[in-house]
Amino acid sequence: MLKTLRLTVALPLALLALVSGCSPSDSLNVTAASAQSESSQPPDSNAEAAKKLKTPLLLPPGNPDPEINAQVQKFINRIAADGFYKENQGVWIQTGSTLLADYRGTVPLPAASVTKAATTLAALQKFGPDHQFVTQIGATGPIQNGVLQGDLVIQGGEDPFFVWEEAIAIGNILNQAGVKRVTGNLVIAGKFYMNFESNPLTAGNLLKQGIDSEIWPEEAENQHQSLPPGTPRPAVEIEGSVKVMPSPPKSVQPLVRHFSYPLAELLKKMNMYSNNMMAQMLADAAGGAPVVARKVADAAGVPPAEIQLINGSGLGEENRISPRAAVAIFQAIELYLQPYNMTVADVFAIAGKDLGVLKERKIPTLSVVKTGTLNSVASIAGAMPTQKQGPVWVAIMNGGENLEGFRAQQDVLLNSLLGRWGAVPSAPAELSPSPARSGKSSRSEIVK
Repeated sequence: MLKTLRLTVALPLALLALVSGCSPSDSLNVTAASAQSESSQPPDSNAEAAKKLKTPLLLPPGNPDPEINAQVQKFINRIAADGFYKENQGVWIQTGSTLLADYRGTVPLPAASVTKAATTLAALQKFGPDHQFVTQIGATGPIQNGVLQGDLVIQGGEDPFFVWEEAIAIGNILNQAGVKRVTGNLVIAGKFYMNFESNPLTAGNLLKQGIDSEIWPEEAENQHQSLPPGTPRPAVEIEGSVKVMPSPPKSVQPLVRHFSYPLAELLKKMNMYSNNMMAQMLADAAGGAPVVARKVADAAGVPPAEIQLINGSGLGEENRISPRAAVAIFQAIELYLQPYNMTVADVFAIAGKDLGVLKERKIPTLSVVKTGTLNSVASIAGAMPTQKQGPVWVAIMNGGENLEGFRAQQDVLLNSLLGRWGAVPSAPAELSPSPARSGKSSRSEIVK
């Protein structure tokens, strides 16, 4: 029999921001009650509909709108006047079946964290938006008078957002299951990550601290203070050490199952804070960079040469995506999510509304975008709602030692285009997040 416990956890956005390079001051403690058990796979009708969706309408280069293309050309000329090579810049703007602007739009250019859009699409295709990664906790011996006489075994399930709050929740649920002390070791098997650490020994030692409030580091104390008042302090003492094994012991008996946030919510967090570790973990779960590139090119309907990836995060200028392909990836995600009554706003940040890396930008409000930054790269891709044109899909890739200048000029260009087409008072349905996703969280079950 499974006993499902409702747990409340706070999102560790300060930690997420820190790992992603975002200022901790951008963080906000958000609490969400866990939902009842949901299937990790989409309904059959939705799955079938998703399979039947066509790829985005891929427009050929050339013949863009003369006025808009001229405005983009001025943008490129200003960059060139500042001493940066035109061949390192690229722009693609379209709406529906109309190409509005094309400057080297089919040339693969360093994409930085716009690469995470490819990871997003590949992960959705692999798992579906409601998939939850499962971490299984078991024991190799009996539990008597609060003492587990054996090892506590953690079988990782590739959860990329297992953090202090998750460890605190696991410690508390183990206490409820009657475990307060473990005479053996903490055994880590499978792909277990914690606090964005992928090394199993490092992750295991963090978990050992997280489930025992007597040895909490300052970060765990701070996160516990952000949880709802009255949240218990877990007390699971591990007498042994952390051991890593390729597979769990055959004698292990299940105690607890922990389900991650649904994939769509994981992707939203990853993209809001441009978290590189989460992106790499999800890309690996989807098959690795070569598989991601191949499958995403197929789903987006672009030539494979326009998507060249070495990882899932965008770290490294070898990750190259053409502006046209970046737009097609966003449109493919939009098409994929339609049968689930979801939009790109469910997995990407909304300018002017969501926290994260967009906070300091002057991107038109209600735009749903992903930005990217490397030492010599500034990129942005996504959709901008307008009155006259409807959603305008745009990708801009700029290369050169001019990050702040590129960002400012990108924002000016987008706002200038918005002035031409008119801002919308509220987000259109196709760029609004689904209310049904509100409150979705992680959860745990005691297995008896």
